[in-house]
Amino acid sequence: MKILTEHINTPGIDTFDVYRSKGGYTAVEKALKKMTPDEVVEEVKKSGVRGRGGAGFPMGMKWSFLAKPEGVPRYLVCNADESEPGTFKDHYLMKNLPHLLIEGMIISSYALGANKSFIYVRGELMYVIRILEKAIEEAKAKGFLGKNILGSGYDLELVVHPGGGAYICGEETALLESLEGKRGNPRNKPPFPAVKGLYQCPTVVNNVESIATTSWIINNGGEAYATYGIGKSTGTKLISASGHINKPGVYEINLGLPCDEFLNSDEYCGGVRKGHTLKAVVAGGSSVPIVPGHLFLKTANGEDRLMSYESLSDGGFATGTMLGSGGFIVFDETACIVRNTWNFARFYEHESCGQCSPCREGTGWMQKVLNRIEHGKGSMHDIDLLVDISKKIEGNTICPLGDAAAWPVASAIRHFRDEFEWHVKHPIEATKPGAVYMKESVLV
Repeated sequence: MKILTEHINTPGIDTFDVYRSKGGYTAVEKALKKMTPDEVVEEVKKSGVRGRGGAGFPMGMKWSFLAKPEGVPRYLVCNADESEPGTFKDHYLMKNLPHLLIEGMIISSYALGANKSFIYVRGELMYVIRILEKAIEEAKAKGFLGKNILGSGYDLELVVHPGGGAYICGEETALLESLEGKRGNPRNKPPFPAVKGLYQCPTVVNNVESIATTSWIINNGGEAYATYGIGKSTGTKLISASGHINKPGVYEINLGLPCDEFLNSDEYCGGVRKGHTLKAVVAGGSSVPIVPGHLFLKTANGEDRLMSYESLSDGGFATGTMLGSGGFIVFDETACIVRNTWNFARFYEHESCGQCSPCREGTGWMQKVLNRIEHGKGSMHDIDLLVDISKKIEGNTICPLGDAAAWPVASAIRHFRDEFEWHVKHPIEATKPGAVYMKESVLV
């Protein structure tokens, strides 16, 4: 079932007229003319759709938490600051289907009682920002934005705001700080954005993919959406697939699809590249635990692993991982786990805002120690030191960036400790160009 990408390859679908010819904006007409805001919220709750930015929190429930004090404006903010390494599905959606996001923003803003809403886009994607701004002008010219939309009495101004290229602004409160013109540092919670968000007013922050689902839900009903997927993982999910696979790209899958089918079928990733074998998988973006190939395909109990929130987390962090943002990265036997972990650690050190000491200092230390091990100057003590540092970061920061930095390091050592030890014991071999550990042997 293609809920989001059914028409993505239609020529001209990024224009209003072509999008409209494919049924675009009919959900806005239905919502504004035939439904109350509370009825829209109720349909989203019935759908069971969960936040697609990584946290997986039920979107309808998040909407229902929004405070509604008299005389105080409310805001909807779309988090399009997609910066997680390995994740590019929101970029893909905005570039090809800008009107799908705008239609979702209109419906969602109406449901929340917001008369001014924002799309906060990663600063590096200026050409996407121009695409969105053009689409907004088209929608406004056709009467779907601005004053008294479709004669309903509902007004909405939609603003696209470029970010400064900071990964930390993907965290909702740091995003709000940035949107207010301040440094993008996360806020302490409570108060939560639903009570005091943008300009200290009630605010909902949702991901691009999450908001884009609302038009289908309104047209077809929340219960119809919930028939797709599995259990509490309802609907479809966009997956950004990259790494050592035959067919990298963005795929829309029904949640509950077997992991083996997603990785190996010709419809999706097409399997690990020819002549190579699966070594490890990062299932949901660089911030989730890495797992060996066999634990991606099957749980520790031997059950088939599914592409769903619950199945991928089966076994906890000991043997499981997370669906996260859907940044799916595959490694074959030529990949060096130590080098990859160091690369991720460099990213998190660079992107830490520095507000919390455990993250500010801990990410730096992890990067330095991994650098030592990767370049043949590490010790066995360094491996345990990395585990200790990750434990001291995890759960001790204002925002989840500390956890995102700690989990990949801890999981890499948990599952591939022998590879770290080989780097320490064989520094000369480990530092040869292209050298990779393969169970007491070296592949060059």
